[in-house]
Amino acid sequence: MGPESELALVGGLLRALSVFRFATLAYAALGVALSRDDLIREPLAWALLGLMFVTSLLLTSWFSTFAPFDRSSPPAVLFELSIGIVVLLGDSFVYAPGRVQSLPWSWPAAGIMAAGIMFGPGAGFISSLFIGAANFYSEWVLGRTPENVAGPEIVGTLSKLGLWVITGTLAGYVIARLRRAEEEISTVRAREEVTRELHDGVLQTLAVIQRRSDDTELAALARDQEHDLRGFLAGSKGDSEAFEPAMRRLAARHERMHPPCKVNVVVAQDLPALTNTQVAALSGAVGEALTNAGKHGNARKVTIYAEPAEDAFVSKPGGAEASTVFVSVKDDGDGFDVDTAVPSIGMSSSIRGRIAQVGGVVDVDSTVGRGTEVQLWV
Repeated sequence: MGPESELALVGGLLRALSVFRFATLAYAALGVALSRDDLIREPLAWALLGLMFVTSLLLTSWFSTFAPFDRSSPPAVLFELSIGIVVLLGDSFVYAPGRVQSLPWSWPAAGIMAAGIMFGPGAGFISSLFIGAANFYSEWVLGRTPENVAGPEIVGTLSKLGLWVITGTLAGYVIARLRRAEEEISTVRAREEVTRELHDGVLQTLAVIQRRSDDTELAALARDQEHDLRGFLAGSKGDSEAFEPAMRRLAARHERMHPPCKVNVVVAQDLPALTNTQVAALSGAVGEALTNAGKHGNARKVTIYAEPAEDAFVSKPGGAEASTVFVSVKDDGDGFDVDTAVPSIGMSSSIRGRIAQVGGVVDVDSTVGRGTEVQLWV
């Protein structure tokens, strides 16, 4: 999610939270006004309400410029949580024992929700525990009487704790889901923009090459590239393509581009099913390995071989037991010295990078004059 989108999302939630603060503050003030007969320190009650009002004011968007901190910063969240603890502890000094009204009511929940919004479900959960502990200490240590040792009072205390835990955790979860949804929307919009640019530029150029070129190999290459690019832009690359057909298509394209070269595809019958993402990664990596074999290795014969990985993958450096498929691209080309060669962008990005994205590893075995084998585990 971009900075502007993040700011807009969090800003909107914080504005809604400001409304919640003043709504719960108004309810708390009404409760104090209607229960004045139960007050033992009425000035303290109004002082605590004033503290809640000033805090709500400082954390409101149109007044936050006067605050000593940014309302979306960690100090602002800690400040509000601290005020919530103060008013909860002060509650026991305001009402007579056996009170039926809580002075702050649900106002402290705003700080819990702010923590969840800014820092995630974990922060909301931890904040609710601190607020719940302050409420428990206020009601069962400072305000404890023989009459409220057990019974309905403990149910009320636990109910408030449960409400605060749900509030903080849920607020963090919701904002996390909203951020993810915004990221997905941004990705779709970016893809649509790239699609328009490529359609108006690259795809049109490839179409012109196919119509006007007298070179049949060049026209075939342009046609293959147009097909792949359209599939990528449509988001369908690998969706309807099984692994073996994908390898055979790559082999046919390589033979058209490098007529002297012959590509054999051998796939074990018991090869495990692969996901669309894995097929796409292997197709890209194998395609790059074929390109290297023809362009740099002058290979006359290439074999693409695939089988279940079994235990072979575990012995490889950085391997993982979750691997299911082993794929080999072996050619009879010029080969090279693996220890001294500088990795190309194609090898590091198109092959190793693609396979790493799906949790696999790559190994290259080559000797000068004896060809090259690119081994892939996914």
